[in-house]
Amino acid sequence: MTYQTRPTASGRARHWGAVLAVAAALILPAMAPAPARAGCSDPGRPNVDWTDCYFDGRPMQNMNLQGGRLRKASFTRADVTGTDFSGADLRETKFVSAIAEEAVFAGANMITTDFTRARARGADFSGADLRRTRFYRADLREANFTGANLGGTDLYNADLTGAIWVDGETRCAEGSVGQCR
Repeated sequence: MTYQTRPTASGRARHWGAVLAVAAALILPAMAPAPARAGCSDPGRPNVDWTDCYFDGRPMQNMNLQGGRLRKASFTRADVTGTDFSGADLRETKFVSAIAEEAVFAGANMITTDFTRARARGADFSGADLRRTRFYRADLREANFTGANLGGTDLYNADLTGAIWVDGETRCAEGSVGQCR
């Protein structure tokens, strides 16, 4: 003959606590907020998803686009002076002939981004992933590249005068074109 005992209150609490912990582990990640998809004409805000949007020639100064998903967007000839793109996904984005002076790209993913002929004087690229980014003939004077990944980056004819280099200590000399001297 076998006897079953009734579970104690503390045993039931442990059981339901474990069930709730497993449920939370499975459900909460699915509920985490993703970047909000916005129409390309909607106002900018942090964490916005503007993938494939075109902002060519638009004035977009001093916006807060931190953490945004802006992959394959185009800011050709746009003015993004002072705009904060910190931590944004800017892979394959175009800033061709854009004005990006004092813009903040700290920690952004900028693999294969195009800054051909852009004016990015004083821009902050610290900690950004700039692999294979193109800065052909860009004005990068006084820009900050501390901790940036520049693997395969095209700096041909880019003006790096006064830029802070990846080591965070070296300041590029006057006349540093195409490379930091």
